[in-house]
Parts: sequence; structure tokens; C-alpha cells
Amino acid sequence: MQTLTIFTDISLEGETKDLLVNNVAPHGIIWGGKKGSLISLKSETAPALADADIAFGQPGVSEIFATSHLRWVHLSSAGYTRYDTAEFCKMAKDRKLALTTSSSVYAEPCAEHLFSFMLAQVRRLPAALKTRNDFAKASRHQLRSTSTTLQGQSVVILGFGTIARHLIELLRPFNMKIVAMRRQPKGDESVSTITPKELLPALANADHVVNLLPGNDDSSRFMAGPQFAAMKRGAAFYNIGRGTTVDQDALNEALHSGQVSAAWLDVTEPEPLPADHPLLSAPNCFITPHVGGGHANESEMLVRHFLENFRRFLNEDSLLDRVF
Repeated sequence: MQTLTIFTDISLEGETKDLLVNNVAPHGIIWGGKKGSLISLKSETAPALADADIAFGQPGVSEIFATSHLRWVHLSSAGYTRYDTAEFCKMAKDRKLALTTSSSVYAEPCAEHLFSFMLAQVRRLPAALKTRNDFAKASRHQLRSTSTTLQGQSVVILGFGTIARHLIELLRPFNMKIVAMRRQPKGDESVSTITPKELLPALANADHVVNLLPGNDDSSRFMAGPQFAAMKRGAAFYNIGRGTTVDQDALNEALHSGQVSAAWLDVTEPEPLPADHPLLSAPNCFITPHVGGGHANESEMLVRHFLENFRRFLNEDSLLDRVF
């Protein structure tokens, strides 16, 4: 059996490190990570990558180009924006280099984060929590009369990847009208699908618009003025994809005009937003600091996901979360 060399720039400690080392043996590991760098998208130059057959983490694009026998890159993130270029795709195809992500690790937490956003929106939790225990306030009665449920409401989901599939299952008990936008519908989707060209009419009927788009040239500022104007007035907008996919000035205007009743964001551009950014003072704009995919055993799950794909790689089986 050929002994492979695995490069990783993920910093692992204790039992999680042992889990990786023990389960790849007798194959070797080259450690190139900095302490605390779990899914950093700013890997430093890693000369050791040149000696690796497999990379696990966030290897630099230029370093991958410089390697001669790298066969597989497994990213420790769900996103792969900086690898999603025509030049990189051509190189990978020519060299038969596989690229996989850790989407499966983050899909359920991200879906539940979105689900909690949606529940907080219909139950008016931000306003209710401000009212607290003052039963005499007239606002309490307004809260009761204006709170709704997800039951029977409609949602348009931009993107149909792993997160979308998990979110759809969470929403099923509410008998919601669910439409997913997909660049190229395949016919095997569990919900109604539309193409980007069919989006504007669909937005006019949605109570909730959920953005799960990855960051790339095609998705840059995909949600802009025309899209927000096409939304049903008073609908809510959610983004857990990438901040670059939203024209934030247009979103700010839509919030101030009331066209969009609320925005729930886990991602922005940049991150974090500067202290004087308009969205930080926009009405009903709620922002969490890119924590949607986080969970307590994140590093262990990343390693287990890699190990499953490593087993498949050795057996020449199909890889999970494969991009190309």
C-alpha cells in the first residue's frame, strides 16, 4: 500500500488531534497550522504543502498551483469562494485534482440558525424581549395581535445546497409554500424550483426570502435594488450565505422604506462592519457575527467528516461534498 502524506493547516489538540492521527495511520501528517486556526480563510504560505498528496484545511491557492502531486484538497469550510475561478477549475481538471468541502458539518447548525431567525421574526421576539415584564404597556397588546406563525406562509430560498435541504425539512411541519431558486434545476428537488430568470415574480409572493448563495462572480450583489423592490412589501430577508451576495446599500434603503420589514444577517461585507455602517442603525436589522455554522464539537466533526472522505478516497468511492 502506498503511504500518503496529508498536509493540514488546522490547529488541533488533545483527543481531536489523536482522532485524526490514529485514523490516518500509517499515512503521515504534515502540520502547518497556527494555534487557533480552525477554519481561517487566510492561510499563510505553507512550503510543506509541496510534499503532500492530500491537503486538509485552507491551503493557499498559489501554493496549490505550485504543487506537483497534490491529488485532493478537502476544505475545512462550507464555502470555497477563492477556489471558484475558471483558472483553478481548469488546473484541477487538467491535474485530476479533487476538491471537497465540509458543507455537511455546517449544514444543520446553519439551517437551525436560519430557522431560529424565522421563528423570532414571526413571533416578534426582538420587540417582545424589549417589553420584558411590563404587562401594562399597550405595546404588549400590539405584540399579541401582530405576532404570527410560520403556518401556511411562503418562503423563497436562494440556492439549493445542503443547508437548504436541511432547512426545508425543518419547515415541513408548518405547511409552508416553499420555492427554491437553483441555477439549473435537476428535477429531483423536494420542492418547487425556479431559475434566476424566474425570481422576481416569485419574490412578490414570499413572506420570507432566504439567501444561501455562495460567494462568486455570478452571485456578487445578486440581491440588489430590483430584487428588494420586487419583494412583497413587509417581507423579511435573511442571509447566511455570503455578505458579498447582497447590495447592502439597497438593503438599507429597503429597511428604511419599510419595503423589507426586517433583515436577519449572519454574514456581511466586510466582517465585522465598521462602527458607522448604516446597517448597524437600520430599523429591524439583526446581525449575528458569522456564527451560524458554529457548534461545540465543531473541530471533532470536521475531522470525522475528513476521515470518512479519506476512507472513500482510499477505496476510490465517491467523495462527500465534492465540488469537482
